[in-house]
Order: sequence, then structure tokens, then C-alpha cells
Amino acid sequence: MDLEARGHSEHPEELRLWLRMLTLTQLIEKQVRSQLREQFDTTLPRFDLMAQLERNPEGLKMNELSRRMMVTGGNVTGITDQLVTEGLVERALVEGDRRAYRVRLTPHGRTQFDEMARAHESWIVSAFDGLNPREVESLHKLLGKVKQHYNEAKLEVL
Repeated sequence: MDLEARGHSEHPEELRLWLRMLTLTQLIEKQVRSQLREQFDTTLPRFDLMAQLERNPEGLKMNELSRRMMVTGGNVTGITDQLVTEGLVERALVEGDRRAYRVRLTPHGRTQFDEMARAHESWIVSAFDGLNPREVESLHKLLGKVKQHYNEAKLEVL
């Protein structure tokens, strides 16, 4: 039984919408994880780490990677160790801080990531094949309104 099925007609429509979004997110993520494993013999956390580095060509310190990925430093270290061994990322000392390393994609890692990113994009696009471009745009705007309201309400509480 999926999460949507738990929401009954007597529940608020907002709850049923939330459950539908959660279910859809889980379905798409499961498909992405499977495709990354099958086509690239990699995992979503490895892809996510490489995506962070792709957006920051100068590299990121390990604690920055940990914060951006919202995982522990130990998780980032383990993933980074694997990617270094495979020649996809490299560590460089941070000038002025002997304990810190900056991690960045190697040229081989950038090439590998570019290929994965193109495939990832096509998987996400195909996940929304049931919607026409206008519906995609409308859904994007509506979810943006929910996000904006949430962020504003959260700020008011603080």
C-alpha cells in the first residue's frame, strides 16, 4: 500500500496532496537510484557529491560538502575516499589550514559526471511525461507558492 492510500476522503485534501507528492518523490528517487546503479554502477549519494563539485569547479572543503549534502562528515569522507580511488575526485590541501582538504572533480570525474547528469536529466524529464509543458509550468509555479508561503511562515515564527 502506498502512502496515498492511507489518506481517506474524510482527510483534508492538503493531507492527501502531501501524501501524493511524497509517494511520487519516492517512486522517482527509487527509479533514479536503480538507473544510476544499472547504467553507471554508482549510487545516488556519489552522484549528489559529484553534482556539488560540478557546481563548484574550484572545489569544496569536506565540511562544506557535508553541510550541503546534509549528511555527516563520516559519510562524505567515505564517499570521497571511494571517488579518489577511482580517480573521479582529488583532494588538495587548503592553504593556511593544514587540517582541511578541498575536494574537486578530476577531468575524468567531470567527464563521467557530465554523462551521468545528462542521463539523470532525461530520467527526470520522462518522469513527467504524463504532463504537457503548460501543466509542468503550472505545477512548478504552484509548488513555488507553497514553498514561499512556508518559508515566510517559518521566518515569522523565528
